Amino acid sequence: MVTKFELNDDSVVVIIGTGAGGGVLANELAQKGVKVVALEAGGRYLPEDFVNDEWESFGQLAWTDARTTSGSWRVAKDFAGLPAWIVKAVGGTTTHWAGASIRFQEHEWKALSTYGNVDGANLLDWPIDATEMAPWYEKAETKLGVTRTGDRAGLPGNNNFKVFERGAKALGYNEVHTGRMAINSREYDDRMACQQTGFCFQGCKWGAKWSAAYTDIPRGEATGNLEVRERSHVARILHNEAGKVKGVEYFDKDGNLHLQKARIVCVAGNSFESPRLLLNSASSMFPNGLANSSGMVGKNYMRHTTGSVYAIFDKPVRMWRGTTMAGIVQDEARHDPSRGFVGGFELETLSLGLPFMAAFLNPGGWGRGFTTALDHYENMAGMWIVGEDMPQLNNGVTLSDVKDQYGLPVANVNFDDHPNDVAMRNYAYKRGIEMYEAVGATRAFPTPPYPSTHNLGTNRMSEKPEDGVVNKWGQSHDISNLFVSDGSQFTTGAAENPTLTIVALAIRQADFIAREMSANNI
Repeated sequence: MVTKFELNDDSVVVIIGTGAGGGVLANELAQKGVKVVALEAGGRYLPEDFVNDEWESFGQLAWTDARTTSGSWRVAKDFAGLPAWIVKAVGGTTTHWAGASIRFQEHEWKALSTYGNVDGANLLDWPIDATEMAPWYEKAETKLGVTRTGDRAGLPGNNNFKVFERGAKALGYNEVHTGRMAINSREYDDRMACQQTGFCFQGCKWGAKWSAAYTDIPRGEATGNLEVRERSHVARILHNEAGKVKGVEYFDKDGNLHLQKARIVCVAGNSFESPRLLLNSASSMFPNGLANSSGMVGKNYMRHTTGSVYAIFDKPVRMWRGTTMAGIVQDEARHDPSRGFVGGFELETLSLGLPFMAAFLNPGGWGRGFTTALDHYENMAGMWIVGEDMPQLNNGVTLSDVKDQYGLPVANVNFDDHPNDVAMRNYAYKRGIEMYEAVGATRAFPTPPYPSTHNLGTNRMSEKPEDGVVNKWGQSHDISNLFVSDGSQFTTGAAENPTLTIVALAIRQADFIAREMSANNI
């Protein structure tokens, strides 16, 4: 029997978004006996619905609602309406993610203390640290079935990895393996082992990759304490005269507006939609938006320093065969300012299918260099750079003049690279090219960042209310029954793919919310 809660039931926790943060939080609370209504703007797709075709899958899963961009970043010029490739579906971007699951390093929790004042950067220490997060990381790794942790074996390496590994070893790198991945190397948690199909970004048709869509969400629903309302686009969060949130207004699939009352509201719509919602929820009591007394809602957007290096060889590599991102070099993830920048980066294997390669390799350019590269697609190997970028006050989300289909202002995303980001990217390009040349590449070339990225910041966690939006539990500094539960609460970005940390924070937040509810504190 499907659980249904009344619209006027003000005892429920309303969670907005069902990805790595919201989907996990919904299940964790439901398992503890807390009644949850999860509102998801997208539809529900399960492994049997996924499509092993890049463009068709993009049309099925991607968030393609209007957005606008500004700033000097290349994405604003080439992909103005697509500042990031995220998913609009139950399970959120855990459907599309590659599965890389890496813990932050100890120093990355304390970027300001470690790096010092970096000119033009708005660095801040997280109000939590590696010791506090360790048990939550362990719970997250167990939930996701992360390879190379516990007794779980690593994934096998495909040809793309073998080329990558040989190049890395030739350069003297030591921390090279197929990664800590939330993709089963053998059957685990009622999910089969990876079949090496290679369409990881299009939703795993085998269910070997962890996604909230077919793990946490159905398990939460099975408790009878979770109702997921798909195709429910939240318009604004409402509050009472005392300044506590009391419910959310949302549009259903037919465009009808509803009000769901709530005891607690948790925002987990990613680093664009979460600040947009808080800003769109402005009122006479909160004229600058909810939870925004600091003026920090929407500020300090980070997307990781990214870019790719591709290389062409005289023999076939067929990089598209096998797990998309099972391959990592971690030697450069350290903090070593002698390289000319603070923070570090990972190098990870990456293969794009031919349609995306054509779209992202060199948009708008059909010169000879571009066409000859595509001609050699079968002989190509590829990697992705993922590095810590600097939070900057002017990078972030504001409300655009453009309205969406419901008449609500959409997110405008403004971004400029920090000089530290540029220095890191150029250094990483050089190392990536050297790796491929060390194993006989006939040609190796960098490609600029594309919209496939990690959305971080915009509702950052801080010790002091004036420095951020939420406290160490993701609880709004201003409104005790309003939480942020996604990657927008990141204080700084670290060099690691963020999903594992988002999941660990969600498990920890569920524990805190259930405890505070029992004590009648919220």
